[in-house]
Amino acid sequence: MKNPMALTGRTIVITGAGQGIGKAISELVLDLGGNAVMVERNPETLRATAATLPADRVLALEGNVADEAFAEQAVADAVRRFGAVHGLVNNAGITRPAMFAKMTLPQWQAVIDVNLTGCYLMMQAVGRAMIDRAKEKLPQPSGTTGAIVNISSTAGKRGSIGQVNYSAAKAGLFGMTMTGAREWARYGIRCNSVGFGTVVTPMTEVIRSDKFAEQTMSRIPMARYAQPSEVAPLICFLLSNGASYITGENMTVSGGSHMQP
Repeated sequence: MKNPMALTGRTIVITGAGQGIGKAISELVLDLGGNAVMVERNPETLRATAATLPADRVLALEGNVADEAFAEQAVADAVRRFGAVHGLVNNAGITRPAMFAKMTLPQWQAVIDVNLTGCYLMMQAVGRAMIDRAKEKLPQPSGTTGAIVNISSTAGKRGSIGQVNYSAAKAGLFGMTMTGAREWARYGIRCNSVGFGTVVTPMTEVIRSDKFAEQTMSRIPMARYAQPSEVAPLICFLLSNGASYITGENMTVSGGSHMQP
């Protein structure tokens, strides 16, 4: 039986790929036969992770997704190495926690720059490359030119105390995703977002600490945190032709902490 999630011959750009969820997605992309363009601003983390993966199907790029020139260059490098870009996972993100009334403008701006503007720049650069390819020869069936998945958060749907910057950025991704889905559907490009609850990564160490663990766990019906390997499969499904008729959706993987009809 043919695997509907196969990514054989497809090149996927993953930001924040050096650790946590980005690392798990990169590994699964490779396991499914794809090429992984791993984007990461931490050179040590990037090198350590890339060294464990097949060099012939990995391109490791160090840089800041909030830098417009870097975003354009990263896509150009990916096309030069593998011939085309077929997918993007906007996973890079940072936090700068502070209560709303005490948050400084630099704290606000740092998170908006990476978590929202960085996604916009990478999505724009990848989208342009996909549109150019589609204009040459539109793949059939429609919806298989390429796929973009923006990583959001339940914080963008319900808010998060001490993280107005993060919540605002993650909520903004919903509008960005749906706009991309509407504008680019005619080119066969699909855009979706996935919001996570609490995944075991360095970014969630504080809310999983002894001080907040009981409160955090009380919101999760499944009564446990997710592992990166558990959330990566949905991302890869959305990147694959198995999801060829899914676009403009904002999905949630949260163990039941966020439910909606």
